[in-house]
Amino acid sequence: MALWTLIGLAEGNASSGWPRRGAPDGQEGVLGMPRYQPEACRDGCRECADVCPTAAITVPPEGGLRIDYGRCVVCQLCTEACPTGAMRTSFDWAFGVADRADLVWSAAPAPAPQPADAARRRRPFRRSLHIRHVDAGSCNGCESELQALNNPFYNLHRLGIFFTPSPRFADLLLVTGPVTDALLEPLRATYAAMPEPRWVMAVGTCAVSGGIAGGAPGCGTGLEGVLPVDVFLPGCPPNPAAIIAALLMFLGRDRQRVSGGRLGE
Repeated sequence: MALWTLIGLAEGNASSGWPRRGAPDGQEGVLGMPRYQPEACRDGCRECADVCPTAAITVPPEGGLRIDYGRCVVCQLCTEACPTGAMRTSFDWAFGVADRADLVWSAAPAPAPQPADAARRRRPFRRSLHIRHVDAGSCNGCESELQALNNPFYNLHRLGIFFTPSPRFADLLLVTGPVTDALLEPLRATYAAMPEPRWVMAVGTCAVSGGIAGGAPGCGTGLEGVLPVDVFLPGCPPNPAAIIAALLMFLGRDRQRVSGGRLGE
């Protein structure tokens, strides 16, 4: 018997029980999206907006701040620049949403139920989902987190979710990167090769909105307007737990946690 087999038998199962309540998710102490506290915001102050590298924070003519988490690269510069604590660090990372508008902060977020028809069509895939990944110009940050999904701790296969090398066997197209000009047609060809029903998930801020490189020469601004997107998951990069949470939300095995740019309990 191989040495590593003996070691594995001796040490037992290394996989986390997460997302069961109380099981570790592997993200303890990892900073997530900055949390906006509007009551602490000072009139006329725009220091956080001035340092934001992706215009995730802007100052509209009517005043206040507009926070678009779909553009946030989690750099924490806003939390460092804010003089009043209106932008604070947090451990909020489960930002997968079905509607892009839910990534924009709103004073009065509305409930975000899954569309009934979409949920019905996805019902046969609740216990088994096959994913084709396409790197559409990523820096490989998101790819490093995707690789972690198959390590012993997260063990994605235990949830009935698998990556497939062929789009002809895929249910979900998972895209990373801002969609460069060179990858635009290969991406569309991959989507066209998938059987119906087929869905698309934008993973990482680049795929959601273009990220740091969005709009540069030869570089797009994400998947919107390129393919119909069913799940948006910002982050630079989103961690493995965030990706799993978004996949389970898509399958109807977990709830969407963000509405109006705010993470619910």
